[in-house]
Amino acid sequence: MKKILPFLFIIFLMTIACKKEQSIEKADAKTANISADSVTAIVKEAWIYGYPMFYNYKTIYANAIDKNAKEFVGGFNKFRSVAMSATPADTLVVTINNDTPYSMATLNVSDEPVILQVPKIENDRYYVMQFIDLYTFNFEYIGSRATGNEPGKYLIAGPDWKGNTPKGIDKVLHSETNLIFLVGRTQLHNPQDVPNLKKIQAQYKLIPLHNYTQQASPPAKKYNMPLPVWKEDDYNSPEFINVLNALLQYTSEDSSEKQLRERFAKIGIVPGVPYDSSRYSPETIKAIEKGIAEAKNELESEVDKVTDAGSLFGTRASLKNNYLNRAIAAAAGLYGNTKEEAVYTGSSTDKDNQPLLGSNKYILRFSKNQLPKAKYFWSITMYNLPKRFLVPNPIARYSIGNKTQGLKYESNGDLIFYLQASSPGKSKESNWLPTPKSEKFMFVMRIYGPQPDVINNSWKIPLVEKIK
Repeated sequence: MKKILPFLFIIFLMTIACKKEQSIEKADAKTANISADSVTAIVKEAWIYGYPMFYNYKTIYANAIDKNAKEFVGGFNKFRSVAMSATPADTLVVTINNDTPYSMATLNVSDEPVILQVPKIENDRYYVMQFIDLYTFNFEYIGSRATGNEPGKYLIAGPDWKGNTPKGIDKVLHSETNLIFLVGRTQLHNPQDVPNLKKIQAQYKLIPLHNYTQQASPPAKKYNMPLPVWKEDDYNSPEFINVLNALLQYTSEDSSEKQLRERFAKIGIVPGVPYDSSRYSPETIKAIEKGIAEAKNELESEVDKVTDAGSLFGTRASLKNNYLNRAIAAAAGLYGNTKEEAVYTGSSTDKDNQPLLGSNKYILRFSKNQLPKAKYFWSITMYNLPKRFLVPNPIARYSIGNKTQGLKYESNGDLIFYLQASSPGKSKESNWLPTPKSEKFMFVMRIYGPQPDVINNSWKIPLVEKIK
């Protein structure tokens, strides 16, 4: 018996390897049977489809997997909170929010659900917990708008969980994917408010289900491919297929994507099946590279045309499987809120449609009746271009809004902001939002708790005026 077991084990391993080889060969055969133009078209579609997942994974990788990353929090299902506003040194996420310090976590619910516990939040403080699946759909919300400021316990489950809801749970949140990024935002009233903010953030808890129910931990789910090391260059080459195959293991296939996934399989995009470019002909590789180039050009072109970011973020149902919009959202500002939660607007051009330049001086004037209506608050944040990072400046002011201390209104109720690199003068510095000294720039206005006229786009932000 002792001699037979090793032999049987070898046979078992050979069988597994054979099945794996057959899966790869099937993918190769499918690719060989379609034209180069078809390969290019499918690659273009797949590259756009996977782009937001890849850059979502960049954050996930730094947050929960890469132990050498400054953003590493110690693994999955752990919060990392920052009790201060963002600065130009924070470059992990583009167009970073500067109003509500973050509490972030990567959830892996492959093995079991996780419970989020939140404390009582005082009524005059806005907070939100935004749940983003691996696809980058905002699939659920907890917070001031969605659930109120009372304490609560919420169970977050993956697509395969079929268990019973334990006692004490206020709501079950179902995700299409087993990897989830959680972005918590808690309003900071002013610098003196930091100790209060820290107390609140310390009470945000993530509890594995087995700990909550005081039971044994479940067996770990096994995946055929490991999560990849994140490399920027991977998405600019045929290697993007391998990355997608690893990430797609953590997703469920929506019924609306059955035919889409079948097309992807023709070029080797199959969850859990390793992709090997050496098995493909030079003509096929050339067609894949062409598809990548066409997709990149289309995405870059469309990002420059964005005027209404509100339609770029939301659930699968609200976005209607618009994969290009999903990619544009990831390129322009990953983890944007659904418009019912917050509306984003802004500009990178002046009223004459000329690029905003740090070497110029501008004003942004709101008439009394043009100020946005928000249940909570609104702000304007400055970013450089093309990086979309916060702008270093002598007064360390990266955003300004209706909660800014010392803000001055005109005698008729109008509000004027000064957008320039140098001080507009002591009497106007309260309303000064510093720009880069020479770079191009853009600004984003965030409206938290937007009212109907903001949500439905009947309200418009004024145009920027260049001054001498």
